[in-house]
Amino acid sequence: MHSFQINIFLHLKTILTKKTTRHLYIQIKFTTFVPTNYIYTNMKIEEEIKSTVSLNDSKKIILNVIYTQNVINDKLNDILKPFELSGEQYNVLRILRGQKGNPANMCIIQERMLAKTSNTTRLVDKLLLKNLVTRNVCPENRRKIEVLITQKGLDLLKQLDPKIEEHENSFSKNLNSEELEQLNKLLEKYRN
Repeated sequence: MHSFQINIFLHLKTILTKKTTRHLYIQIKFTTFVPTNYIYTNMKIEEEIKSTVSLNDSKKIILNVIYTQNVINDKLNDILKPFELSGEQYNVLRILRGQKGNPANMCIIQERMLAKTSNTTRLVDKLLLKNLVTRNVCPENRRKIEVLITQKGLDLLKQLDPKIEEHENSFSKNLNSEELEQLNKLLEKYRN
């Protein structure tokens, strides 16, 4: 739990007579504890999901991966929300920045998306409306659409980079470098 202090100033207007008005300022201070899902609690997955049945290891790992993904995504969405971006839109922008000034067609973007079921056309349309990307017909193949990140899109990513890095580090701080390497290897082995 995190604690924080909130100061509230109330401005109460009290009418004493028709000719005089007095202003009364009251300061209220209180401290509250706010639970957060982003603090490492070392709880087992059964406790996190409040399971009342025994879970085998195969089921636990699936639930752990899904639960962890949701925790990470919730925090990422909190970071992206003020910028009016979804996680998938952010992913498209990062893919396009990785093109280093070269356009990408829809197939390239789709292949590199983290969520393979994403509707790439819809995502690009939304980014286009925000002037974060441009979309043009490929001169060599008129059936291909080329997408390029704009300077506004690059500036937005530059603004987000430190926030995203802090987000990533907030999860990895609970593990040492060997554990991080081991976790990566195990997840890759598990996935393949």
